[in-house]
Amino acid sequence: MKKKTAVLLVNLGSPDSPAPKDVYRYLTEFLNDPRVIDINWLGRKILVNGIIVPFRHRKSAAIYKKLWTENGSPLIHSGRQVQQLLQEKFDRDETRVFLAMRYQNPSIASALESIRDWEPHDMVVIPLFPQYASASTGSVIEKVMDEMKSWWTFPNVRFVTQFYDHPLFIKAFVERGRAYDWKEYDHVLFSYHGLPERQLDKIYKDNMCRNHSCEHEINDENKLCYKATCYATTRSIVEQLGIPEDKYTVCFQSRLGRGWIEPFSDEVIEEQGKQGAKKLLVFSPAFVADCLETTIEIGDEYQELFEENGGEHVQLVSSLNESSTWIDCLEDLVKNPQ
Repeated sequence: MKKKTAVLLVNLGSPDSPAPKDVYRYLTEFLNDPRVIDINWLGRKILVNGIIVPFRHRKSAAIYKKLWTENGSPLIHSGRQVQQLLQEKFDRDETRVFLAMRYQNPSIASALESIRDWEPHDMVVIPLFPQYASASTGSVIEKVMDEMKSWWTFPNVRFVTQFYDHPLFIKAFVERGRAYDWKEYDHVLFSYHGLPERQLDKIYKDNMCRNHSCEHEINDENKLCYKATCYATTRSIVEQLGIPEDKYTVCFQSRLGRGWIEPFSDEVIEEQGKQGAKKLLVFSPAFVADCLETTIEIGDEYQELFEENGGEHVQLVSSLNESSTWIDCLEDLVKNPQ
């Protein structure tokens, strides 16, 4: 009897629709996650349920409406495509690929029920976040374990915690970058999703990320530091594309105030415009699929900000989406433990 393997791909999630009620539900689940807003539970409840969600869900719904396509949520549609393409790499009787979102649908709970019904011998969980962060990968791992705690029997479970330096992941982004000649742009940005600095500090025994050389090297102390792995991803990409150090900047987007990782992407965009830059090329290697943070935040909002400060064009390098090299990367992550 052949051993069966279940593969669970998990991305962040999306509202079921851009309708305000669905966005309200999504934001409520997302922002109440204690790994996302890591303050005391009462403060989080007041902040999220009393202030952020009631006052921001309609504005967010309007943004999601701009993002939506005839296929629905781009993140979920791309996820379905990736699921299918990865499934084609395996004999379905031996390996089955499942898709879930950390928040909303398709849910982790429903995917795990389907996996349990299939009764695999092994299960590989791949949170689709290249660089580890407690608010993303850590949250997925915790949720999977929480949903499985009532199971009477378990398959052998393996979690892929990060793949920021996987050669095929880097190759897939390099291929995307080669669609553009970086020499034709005034500057290149590598924009990653932001995090509060306090979440980085929790990685270290001395509780201070700023005491470590995260921008320059990966070592045993910072190998799970989100900031360190973002810089490491960038170094790998620029090395293969031949981009010199003075031609690019690593920055962090989607901030919710000060006390987050700097430099901030919007401020870098603004400063580039003021310094006379006309064309910017922007990579966003924290995302394996185009979504609100890439298509809208970089493609629309940063374009507008750049123009307001004298610039002309922000060119977003598309994410991996259904890239064949990216599918090869996922296949390798399934077959070969890192």
